[in-house]
Amino acid sequence: MSRVLLHDRRIVVDGRPRLLLAGEVHYFRLPRAQWADRLDRLRECGGDTVATYVPWLWHELPNGDVDLTGRTHEQRDLAGFLDLAHERGLYAVVRPGPFIMAEVKNEGIPYRVYDEHPHLLPTTWDGRTVETRTIDYLAPEFLAATDGWYAQVMPVIAERLADRGGPVIAVQLDNEIGMLSWVTNSPDLTDGLCEDLRRWAVDRYGKDGAADRIGADPGDPVAWAAALRTPAEPRSLAVHDDLGRYMRDRYRRYVAALRDSAERHGVTGVPFLVNVHGTGGGRGRTFPIGISQLFEAYRGQPQLTSGSDYYLGDLTVTNVADLYVGNAFLAAVHDADQPLTSLEFEAGNGDYGQDLSTLYPPEAVELKARLCVAQGNRLLNLYLFAGGYNPPLAEPVGDGNDRIAFTGERHGFAAPVDPEGRLNPTFDAARRALHAVRGVADLLADSDEEDDGLALGFVPDHYLTEYRHPGSASRAEQVADLERFRGMGPRDVLARALLLAGFSFPAVDLSSADPATTPPVIALASAATLGRDVQRRLVAHLRRGGGLLLHGVLPERDHDGTPCTLLADALGLTGTGRVEGGPHYFPSVVGQRWAAGPAEARVGYAQRLAGAGAEPVLTEVGSGQPCAVEVTVGAGRALVVAADVPCDLDFWRAAMARLGVRPRLSPDADNPGLVLTSTVDRAGQRLLHLINVAPSAVTVTLGWQGVPLLAGRRLRVPARTGLILPFGVSVGAATLVETTCELISRDGDTVLLRPTQGDDEVVLRTDRPVTASRGTVRVTDGRAVVRLPGAPDGEPVRISVG
Repeated sequence: MSRVLLHDRRIVVDGRPRLLLAGEVHYFRLPRAQWADRLDRLRECGGDTVATYVPWLWHELPNGDVDLTGRTHEQRDLAGFLDLAHERGLYAVVRPGPFIMAEVKNEGIPYRVYDEHPHLLPTTWDGRTVETRTIDYLAPEFLAATDGWYAQVMPVIAERLADRGGPVIAVQLDNEIGMLSWVTNSPDLTDGLCEDLRRWAVDRYGKDGAADRIGADPGDPVAWAAALRTPAEPRSLAVHDDLGRYMRDRYRRYVAALRDSAERHGVTGVPFLVNVHGTGGGRGRTFPIGISQLFEAYRGQPQLTSGSDYYLGDLTVTNVADLYVGNAFLAAVHDADQPLTSLEFEAGNGDYGQDLSTLYPPEAVELKARLCVAQGNRLLNLYLFAGGYNPPLAEPVGDGNDRIAFTGERHGFAAPVDPEGRLNPTFDAARRALHAVRGVADLLADSDEEDDGLALGFVPDHYLTEYRHPGSASRAEQVADLERFRGMGPRDVLARALLLAGFSFPAVDLSSADPATTPPVIALASAATLGRDVQRRLVAHLRRGGGLLLHGVLPERDHDGTPCTLLADALGLTGTGRVEGGPHYFPSVVGQRWAAGPAEARVGYAQRLAGAGAEPVLTEVGSGQPCAVEVTVGAGRALVVAADVPCDLDFWRAAMARLGVRPRLSPDADNPGLVLTSTVDRAGQRLLHLINVAPSAVTVTLGWQGVPLLAGRRLRVPARTGLILPFGVSVGAATLVETTCELISRDGDTVLLRPTQGDDEVVLRTDRPVTASRGTVRVTDGRAVVRLPGAPDGEPVRISVG
């Protein structure tokens, strides 16, 4: 039996932090005879955990019975699949819905739920019916039906929980909650929901306050619902703002209801998971919308954490900051115990339409895995690991194929293991990634990413943009402004520049940040909309002596449209106009003082700034007026960059230096594209993470807090590869001080290393004899230096101490 806990942002199994490497295998899409092969393939790939959805639609029979043991069809034997995984030495993460998506029809909800309760399909804007098969989550009939499903599936899972001697190490509640309504811009606005929102608004604002914000009498249900479904000016922004905030609370209550049902039906003693959606088109710019929707459902909830759904395709300079910031924003709304996980970690070749319109390079999965574990992800679930076949529905519905899913007979044709069991090139890449991580898994499981005293500001309310009434001009303007400036900055330059310039940084939730734990400097990309409370917190941060890099435009209103210039007033700045580029107008900026020297740079916009005491940093060429300035506020210092300046790494390094921030790894690279960070455990053992997302090799020298590493030698990181280098890691009685090799394994006083440079070096601190399976060993003053001449294919070297 194994006890599983979430503690100190770690997954702790039997008292020991664990890094779980999983793969998604759908038993219901594979004949029983193939289950063992796919599980063995997962182990071969380096996995120790299998994950699977459990489709309610498939297990419930036409007569209402539920088969979870295979008595009616072998591919309904959830119990047998979990037992086989246990026999194969794998943990399991089970995802029983009720919604599962996974290309299953109705997202996994049985047809009879819709047939028996047609009113569960919600009403949306202007009284229309939604086009997707979503459901009013809190409708009593749906909660009752879901509880009936849980009453069947949860006892089967409960019998196989890790703390009862089984494989199940975690259970996911529902799937991608709120996603369908968001992507179709169709908020649920049923009569019951409008009435529930009325109670919420009256509790929050009082009866008169609610009436003023929504524009309808809360005592008139018809008028109230009409005002919500068709927001009118000038209250449209307030209606949208309250709708988004209410939905957060609604999702919180829904997850709580699911958890209560799962626990009543026997699932206790293992963590629960909620997955977060939002990536698309190879980018993560909208991923924080999913965080904004769901964070209240899991933050502060004991033994429950979130997991990402990452579909970013390849990892390049275009989107590497998307992944980094996605992890940082997720962590920013976690409590002290909740670790990062990735419940759908894209692992296939991208040919999801089976039309060969897209093929991702195999190394993409390795690059993404290396970055995620460096940021503290404790669970990666390769999705989808193995394909299969969609069985026929138990009862035909006449929809053209009568199968459980809409992809046809085959499913998961882009997975590393295809439906027929063949391997595509992503299998070897995934195996390389998981084995590279496996060699340092004990360190990663109990380490945290270090930072440079800098945090990226996260404003969840900036992402309350999932809904916009088609007829609201003010809402369209607000959303367009937010989408342009929020998060990673105009043109994504702020986050991309900081990351590629060598900085490591967490994110801080500016709506609830604890001043005692907030890093000294905050970098915030802001639109004209910024909440009053967040502005107040930023002013207090500056007056306490903190630093602020504000990139975007000066905030001038709250999310409900109310004017708010607290931050601009504290900065002593006003905007005197914004110049925009166009087909025949090319605004440019030029540097002043410490930013002087480089040529003029064209920008897409520049907001002209005025303020007594403001020191110009950039001026807009056409007017000569400043568009970037430095100001002092109390004991603090702010740098306001109100133009979308290029991704000039030297400019951004200099900007951060003005605020007292310098990268601890101090890289000197010949080309951009290298992401650097470090992780450290409680004993001070470090791993240095170097990830090259560029299409060409990068050579770099590294320093640690200004002291050269590896005697200042240049490291070569080939194109689209990564390195995890031990730095101060214990090997028995010795310390592996530094090396150019990756760590494969440690066993007592012996370490197995993988050379990476063709002429590698290992430095150990020890007073004992040192031997190596090849190379030369030189011992001087308690230090042993092992030099390794080139070897074909990076042949591992074994070093023993004593």
